[in-house]
Amino acid sequence: MTETAAAPHTPCFKKLSLTTWIFIALVLGVVVGFFMQGAPDVASTYIKPFGTIFLNLLKFICVPLVLFSIICGVISLDDARKVGSIGGKTIVLYLLTTVFAVVIGLVFANVLNVGAGYTLSAEELSYEAAEAPTFMDTLVNIFPSNFLDPMVQATMLQVIVIALFFGFGIMFVGQKAAIVKDFCIAMSEVCMKVMQGILYLAPLGVFGLLVPVVAINGPDILGPLMWLIAVMAIACVVQVAVVYTCLIKFLALRSPLKFLKGEAPVMSFAFASASSMGTLPINMECAEKMGVSKGVTSFVLPLGATINMDGTSIYQGICAVFIAQVFGIDLSIGAQVTIVLTALLASIGTAGVPGSGMIMLALVLGSVGLPLEGIALVAGVDRILDMLRTTVNVTGDGAVAQVVDAMEKRKLSKRQPTDEGAPKAA
Repeated sequence: MTETAAAPHTPCFKKLSLTTWIFIALVLGVVVGFFMQGAPDVASTYIKPFGTIFLNLLKFICVPLVLFSIICGVISLDDARKVGSIGGKTIVLYLLTTVFAVVIGLVFANVLNVGAGYTLSAEELSYEAAEAPTFMDTLVNIFPSNFLDPMVQATMLQVIVIALFFGFGIMFVGQKAAIVKDFCIAMSEVCMKVMQGILYLAPLGVFGLLVPVVAINGPDILGPLMWLIAVMAIACVVQVAVVYTCLIKFLALRSPLKFLKGEAPVMSFAFASASSMGTLPINMECAEKMGVSKGVTSFVLPLGATINMDGTSIYQGICAVFIAQVFGIDLSIGAQVTIVLTALLASIGTAGVPGSGMIMLALVLGSVGLPLEGIALVAGVDRILDMLRTTVNVTGDGAVAQVVDAMEKRKLSKRQPTDEGAPKAA
């Protein structure tokens, strides 16, 4: 009788998962943002800071989390050949999904005539392109000149390189480095606990980030470029629903629906924050909940958050066609092949560079002789496009992690019967 009477007093909101709370915050953010279009300054001044605080907390934990996670990931593999195997698969898969992404962007931009109804001349717009680093400059900058600067500047490629060197060093030293190994494992666990605590603030952070975006970028700015946003959204959905689900189903041999359900918190937060690095801790947690080994998660996802830009590649293809059509320029098949190759190389060459999406677009436009002034037109809705492309970027990271994990586990299961049978044969 007592238990029955107490049941109605149990707060129903306690049963809601973090995913549900993030989704509720997402919807509320859109609704409140639309109602605050008349007062965007209020939204930016009093609501956005809560989102910024949450994003700052995520960024603060990212560097130590990536550093110690990758070190522990390398240590857990116990063999340099395993690191090479996982790294090779990861990079090949990232490159393949990037090619598919830019092709999908080009196909939908052409078929749906993304720039229809616009006619502009280069004189009507102005845009000064940021200088893109050369590939060799990027290669040199991957390797840090000191230990602390990459941590302070959050230069993630350099942080990853530092983690790899220390991970291999601990592995090769062996038992003498046991204290260092235990310290890194303990710090990795501490970072994960800190991250879990920060994630409790995710609904508030999502709400705070989304309200000012909707309040500032209302129908007045979305209307004229709505078709560009719609084409981008369609292409992003196809990338997730076709490319990633095929990877999960045919290479990982796992359920695409379970993957998308497990990845939902990642996609929701990526959409609201437009930050791949900020979403990294959530992506790592969700991947491990879906059964991806810690070694794979610790290596594949931080690398993907830095160099994998599928959503950004879709953006390159669509915006290139959009700008060409707006200025009345016909893009030949050869020019569009050039766009695919340039976007692929640019995704690597601009890795870790702030504002890399715009730099990549400038490189792509320059490769086929399109006016850079067209970027000024796209820049008006870049925040909305950034939300879409970041969602695809992090979902691609999660899908590749699933595939690499499944491949490694299948390879291990094939070796085990042989290892077990060897003594009997002897």
